[in-house]
Amino acid sequence: MYVIVILAMIAGFLALRLYSVLGKRTGQEQEPALRPADERAKVTVLQPGPVAQNSGDSIRLAEGLIAPGAENGVRALIAADRSFDVPQFVDGAKSAYRMVLEAFWRGDRDELAWLCDDDVRASFEEAIAAREADGHVLDNRLVRIEKAQIVEASLNGRIAEVALRFEGDIAAVTRDKDGHVVAGSMTDAVGTKDVWTFTRDIRSADPNWKLSETDDVA
Repeated sequence: MYVIVILAMIAGFLALRLYSVLGKRTGQEQEPALRPADERAKVTVLQPGPVAQNSGDSIRLAEGLIAPGAENGVRALIAADRSFDVPQFVDGAKSAYRMVLEAFWRGDRDELAWLCDDDVRASFEEAIAAREADGHVLDNRLVRIEKAQIVEASLNGRIAEVALRFEGDIAAVTRDKDGHVVAGSMTDAVGTKDVWTFTRDIRSADPNWKLSETDDVA
């Protein structure tokens, strides 16, 4: 069973690293040091989970995790991959949300390439380059994820797509190259709403889901 569960190298380490946000915004990013490649290699974006007893169990356990309009798509995905588990997928997606955003904020192009498909990676790299050209550094913190819910799921041939709506609060500060605050505040959290789509070839030996689209929503 393949789910979007991200195994951290050390739970405590990731707890310190995964507080960040993105979405399609400008002027709100953070740039910690790059994580060494050998450490990054120890993290697997997806891992097989325990096989669900039946598709009904996964849907029942996921009460509140699936928007009404996405239920049929989730059932179709479970029928094609009986090991797909909704609660584990959503938990892993929340970790992926934090992880990708943190990589974007600190300008970690290698990690973004590992977590995102080519189009999303290219968009992130363009934003990173613009930020670097302006000499800006973002000091952002994800205060909380209020909601993570599957809003759409589909299976096109062997390609599975699952879109999740994330709602959270972030505190953000933009600093110039000298460390002076240009914008934002670490004391006032701002609400954020994003829909992220993850994609995977369910017949591939590669268990990894890739972030294939990000959208801001009202």
